[in-house]
Amino acid sequence: MGNDPFRVDGRTVLVTGAGGGIGQHLVARFSAAGAAVIGADRSLDALADLPLQRALAFDLSDAAETEAAIAEDVAKNGAPDIVVSNAGFTRAETLEMIDIATWEAELAINLTGAYAMTRPIVSAMAERGHGALVFIASVNGIGHYGNPAYSAAKAGLIAYAKAIAVERGHRNIRANVICPGSVRTPAWDHRLDRNPELLDAVLPHYPLGRMVVPDEVANAALFLASEAASGITGTVLPVDAGLTAGNTRFVDDVLRKEN
Repeated sequence: MGNDPFRVDGRTVLVTGAGGGIGQHLVARFSAAGAAVIGADRSLDALADLPLQRALAFDLSDAAETEAAIAEDVAKNGAPDIVVSNAGFTRAETLEMIDIATWEAELAINLTGAYAMTRPIVSAMAERGHGALVFIASVNGIGHYGNPAYSAAKAGLIAYAKAIAVERGHRNIRANVICPGSVRTPAWDHRLDRNPELLDAVLPHYPLGRMVVPDEVANAALFLASEAASGITGTVLPVDAGLTAGNTRFVDDVLRKEN
């Protein structure tokens, strides 16, 4: 087991949004791989039943609160070996549905909050001489699928991860990004309750004919954080059932119908 590069025995891992649909699977996957997991969310209640070494509560929309909470934890316990920046938020929006307040709120949570959370950790990792970060962004950061403010934030997150990879690589810090497509979390239950036919519209866009599940995102995060990916930094990995590979609907609705 000690020679398995996919194991993270003895390492500490901070997972934000740990109480959410993807977050709970991240906690379980890293715990099973031998890590001591630190969970963070907006409230300690959201983390109550998870197998955590310790729990942190802060609101990513408040950058000062976030940075202070992380800085205090780093001063007391040292920087984690791995960070999975998973927390995020969006609504189903198009351009005509957003305004300055919406724009600022989405960037605050999805981009500025992630920066405030990781800034003290990256500094401590650099002093120590090692660390790995995995940012959970979205396919919205590499192509447009609606949600303009969220998309801008996730594109910014990709740029930030690349900045860490380039400017802190000499300190043995790696930073990579996962871009999920639609993930079948409990959040979809509410949407499907309102519109049971929604999946009929969504799934034809995915070459695999399905959405990804949270475990698939967690497995990718573990890979990028582990020594199995020791030579990988600054990359963007879609976990999207093939959505960004091409336009399935164009092939089906145009080319196949022509022939």
